[in-house]
Amino acid sequence: MPAVKSHPAAQTVHRRVRDDLNGLRGIAIALVVVYHIWFGRVSGGVDVFLVLSGFFLGGRLLRQASEPGADEPLPTALIRLVRRLGPALVVVLAASAVLTVLIQPQTRWEAFADQSLAGLGYYQNWYLALTSNDYLRAGQSVSPLQHIWSMSVQGQFLVTMLLVAWLVMIAADKRGWGARRRQVLVTVTAVATVASFAYAVLAHQLDQASAYYDSFARAWQLLAGVLAAAVISVVRMPGWLRVAAALTGLAMLFGCGVLLDGATQFPGPWALIPVGAAILLIFSGAGAETNLPWPNRLMAAAPLVTLGAMAYALYLWHWPLLIFAMTFLDRDTVGLRGGILVFAASLLLAYLTLRLVEDPLRQTRGAHTRSTHPWLGGFVVLLAVALCATSVGWRNHIADIRANGNELASLSPRDYPGARALLEPVRVPELPMRPTILEAAEDLPATTVDGCITDFASTEVIRCGYGDPAAARTIALAGGSHSEHWIAALDLLGVRHGFRVVTYLKMGCPLTTDDDPRNAVTHEPYPECRSWVQDAMAALIADRPDFVFTTTTRPEPDGPGDMVPEGYPGIWDALDANGIAILGLRDTPWMYRDGTLFAPVDCLAEGGDAEFCGLPRHEALADRNPTLDYADRYRSMALLDLTDAVCRLDTCRAVEGNVLVYHDAHHLSSTYVRTLTDELARQLSDATRWW
Repeated sequence: MPAVKSHPAAQTVHRRVRDDLNGLRGIAIALVVVYHIWFGRVSGGVDVFLVLSGFFLGGRLLRQASEPGADEPLPTALIRLVRRLGPALVVVLAASAVLTVLIQPQTRWEAFADQSLAGLGYYQNWYLALTSNDYLRAGQSVSPLQHIWSMSVQGQFLVTMLLVAWLVMIAADKRGWGARRRQVLVTVTAVATVASFAYAVLAHQLDQASAYYDSFARAWQLLAGVLAAAVISVVRMPGWLRVAAALTGLAMLFGCGVLLDGATQFPGPWALIPVGAAILLIFSGAGAETNLPWPNRLMAAAPLVTLGAMAYALYLWHWPLLIFAMTFLDRDTVGLRGGILVFAASLLLAYLTLRLVEDPLRQTRGAHTRSTHPWLGGFVVLLAVALCATSVGWRNHIADIRANGNELASLSPRDYPGARALLEPVRVPELPMRPTILEAAEDLPATTVDGCITDFASTEVIRCGYGDPAAARTIALAGGSHSEHWIAALDLLGVRHGFRVVTYLKMGCPLTTDDDPRNAVTHEPYPECRSWVQDAMAALIADRPDFVFTTTTRPEPDGPGDMVPEGYPGIWDALDANGIAILGLRDTPWMYRDGTLFAPVDCLAEGGDAEFCGLPRHEALADRNPTLDYADRYRSMALLDLTDAVCRLDTCRAVEGNVLVYHDAHHLSSTYVRTLTDELARQLSDATRWW
């Protein structure tokens, strides 16, 4: 997030006014907005903001450490920090809450409430680290508050740094080191910088998606700014070297987003590029109060300085406006003209926020921290309280609904026939759909709830048992989440017919011999899948189940229809060579519309009906099961196909037999899978001859 400028009276350790650095903030925020709106990539601008935040804060703290009697009381410093960061954030969150209610379906309100509370509490980065959300791949289903993670990182750092500096100064004074307080603070900062960078490298290797939001993995970037403030007074460069440093820094900054995908490369070693760019630009103007090198003078141009002053508010506004625009347009891009409108609206709102909210509340009465506009401060506090109250209230409402939805596992088959309405001549009464749109997100497979599916970052093969644990016969449920969602039916059948179900599952990772597997949704490289498949296959061959139950098809990449991926037959060869029979299931339709996944439950929440919120069958499925082309080659593979129990002859609808078919864009709801149990039992009986 954009750096918060230090108080003017506190900037004596470095240059009192650095318009070139204010201009750098303007360049950085422009890169952030442009890359978010039109390219969906990380520009490195946020990393520059983090360095500048550390630099400005470090300058003030180092001055206080150097000058006896200059210490600012910790409560005063914290109040100053809240007054600078809080008001604009609250205003943007409140406006986003209103737009969420007006524009977005109710299915997304819970996530917004969670992230509102996380944003106000400055822990949103940890919230995202736990869920490992895919940042900066903007789409209409992405949270409009996802960008606030960087503000949480900065807020946590600023508070921690103020506290550490306060403790260091107290400890130094007590030990009689008053003259060396600055030296002690710099030493502590240097040690923390090295430790944080080492941690960032390790965390990046272990789980980059979580490390991206990790405060400890990000701290070195802010601490580097503090160290820059500590050494800037001794940095003296000849004019030609200043120009070279400035040009190199600008080249690194502008090239970062083009050459690197920071969403997958940061905060590891590659983040040294935007961090190094910021430090070079800081040093290039060091001590040159009246003779800045010409690149720095360009950075100090009035338009860039003005943009830099608006950077914090512009950062806050641009992302939610982008997401709401996508939701309103019902597509995952806004195009050139739409992007220009989003940029312009963000600029206007940022300017108004700066002039009407930030500047008035930063004005103080003399040496006191009390605002000269108490009524405005009171209004912001009321907004924050209202936002907290409504967010907590909505979360409690959802919790009550889900607590009352425990009966989903035992719905009346007469009232909620689900798939049986497609297979049998049953009457479907007019009753509310279950799960409801607010229950759907939690209508998940037992394996997800039990932690029995390997997550994206891990390669561990997790085995869990379902069905009849004492049975001698075993079906191995293996592959990705499209194998997983059948556990609801297989568990029931295992108990009913006396067989065990042992799971070998990993998120987004079907069994394939593909050397370069990709995430099916983001299309990013997925090397963890390849490693996991190798280990899972070794485990399957060693365990020797009676059957391996897995999917055999996937949507055509460019649509329409489905196909057998090239890497699947290699798995079937390996199982066949080891005498392990296969239950090959045709995958259920993925809800693609115009090349983009959509969630039927969102469509229903916006007032659509089961037909409109579905998909023509021919767009999702080929006329003939593609796996039939391999039937003669793999005699030990029994082909299962339940698509007639999911789709009608012409349409794959969002609701059948009063039951919601999909809980998201491509995973069946567990409630609907349970209604498929009898049809799956019929096909398994033909395949296994066990009953």
